[in-house]
Amino acid sequence: LEAALQGLPAIALSQYLGPRTADLDDPFEAAAKFGADTIRAILRATPPRDGDYRLFHSVNFPPVAAADVKGMQATVQGYRRDANFSVEPHFAPSGRKFLWVRGSNQHNPTEPGSDVAACLDGYISITPMRADLTAHEDVAPLQRALPE
Repeated sequence: LEAALQGLPAIALSQYLGPRTADLDDPFEAAAKFGADTIRAILRATPPRDGDYRLFHSVNFPPVAAADVKGMQATVQGYRRDANFSVEPHFAPSGRKFLWVRGSNQHNPTEPGSDVAACLDGYISITPMRADLTAHEDVAPLQRALPE
């Protein structure tokens, strides 16, 4: 995201971990095997652009062995309604306090065509994104509701 805001080509790579990767010798083998080809595919498919909110890509490698990867899919950002996070205070061996952020079940299904759905189905998800998080459809109603 920060690279894109600075005008640099940006691709974030993440490995979706899960029960099917727990017993692998290398849970990152899908990312290692397909990472370079995925980046090349994105660069071929995406012409350089100018603008205030430049494009960046979020890539998620599925929670499967490299041999079980089914291919690549262009996806939308998914949302898991029941995936809540918790924060637990802990102490490091040095005595310093830190917060442990825990996620909930990351394997809940979500809408078809999303990054989560693709990964859970064994595909590498590639989501084109922009930094503009504005809820554009809510700007005008909010302005109308504000006092003059």
